[in-house]
Amino acid sequence: MITGIPQSAGFRWAYKAYVTLFFIYLALPLATVCVFAFNNSVFPSLPWEGFTWAWFFGTEAPYIGVFHERPILRSIVTSGVVAFWVSLLAVFVGTCNAFLFVRHEFRGKGFLYILMLLPLIIPGIILGISILVFSSSVANFLEDATGLWFDGLRPGLILVILGQFSFITTFATLVISARLQKFDPSLEEAALNLGATRWGAVRAVTLPFLFPAMAAAGVVAVLMSFENFNTTLMLVGSDAPLTITMFDRLKLGSTPVLNAVSLLLIVVSALLGLASLLLQKRKD
Repeated sequence: MITGIPQSAGFRWAYKAYVTLFFIYLALPLATVCVFAFNNSVFPSLPWEGFTWAWFFGTEAPYIGVFHERPILRSIVTSGVVAFWVSLLAVFVGTCNAFLFVRHEFRGKGFLYILMLLPLIIPGIILGISILVFSSSVANFLEDATGLWFDGLRPGLILVILGQFSFITTFATLVISARLQKFDPSLEEAALNLGATRWGAVRAVTLPFLFPAMAAAGVVAVLMSFENFNTTLMLVGSDAPLTITMFDRLKLGSTPVLNAVSLLLIVVSALLGLASLLLQKRKD
């Protein structure tokens, strides 16, 4: 709605109704998932059989809760490990990219910047297949040449980390670059005039200024890593992250334990999103 243009009462009511329906449309599926996580039934659907915590803490079949489902707990740990390394690599490389694109002018900079943005528009499944085909070809060549086995180039956690890193680092670069563009270079010059080395000035002045953006980029990287499915599906090995485990369980039939897992993910994602907003507020 353009507030500067006079609007009729009917239009304002229609606009408010549209906004209300839009947010109901977004929230209703999530609310349904959360509600059925507490339904005392082996099926995640109506009718409502009563309230229960069994799908979180149950120990006896068929009411085995998520905190006693070893495959799900193992996949959560796997997703946590993947998210940790992806966020660490994405923030580090994203910071380096930010300095490269903001501070330096060189031939081919625009083309290189476009290449960095390409993973954002390439479908995740295509990206995963491309990484899988390339790594398998390299592994086959090296194994034929050396007679050694290169596990890191076969489907597994290393490829999952590299696959997610290949596009999540783009988001980290954009977030950190936006912060770096607001930095006043004269602050570094003042540090240099006071006797600091070039790296000392960056470490003492620039990096603390960038820290809120780096932390926010790390939170975004963790969230994107946990929810990624398409790219991960093409690169996963025997140790499956949470999204793949939930997909495999869903093929056998949905149960309220998946609703319980979804509720936990919603809560954790909301907390991390809130942390990101607080970091952004601190950055501003």
